[in-house]
Amino acid sequence: MSKLKVDVQVIQAGIFSKWDSQSAALPKFLQATIHVPAEIDIEFGFVTRIKKAKNQKLRYCIYHPDIPDDNGNIRPPFDGEVYIKENDWRFYLGDTIWAPIENKLGNWRMTLELKGKVIAERTFKVHLAE
Repeated sequence: MSKLKVDVQVIQAGIFSKWDSQSAALPKFLQATIHVPAEIDIEFGFVTRIKKAKNQKLRYCIYHPDIPDDNGNIRPPFDGEVYIKENDWRFYLGDTIWAPIENKLGNWRMTLELKGKVIAERTFKVHLAE
């Protein structure tokens, strides 16, 4: 019996409209870029299309550029797991900038893993707006 090979494509990466975590709808794609101006509430990330992986566990992770918490400790990466809901599934992984913007500058690396292997990733460069 042959196993189907998972098919993963990053179909959009860049700046998006504000994401509503309570909605099943993905945010609207606004601009393709890896360079993100550090503006409050700007939404950035990527959308993947994952085929042939229904019911498998997908791990996501966002590595922030050493952002301190309220006590001055460096925040750990933001990560979690979701189950792939369909055989042809779109998934958005993204984040937004919050105040103060000065400590959000730098590289934000976002990854998706399946069975311990990175299947998609993007690094966004957050910088002061010109």
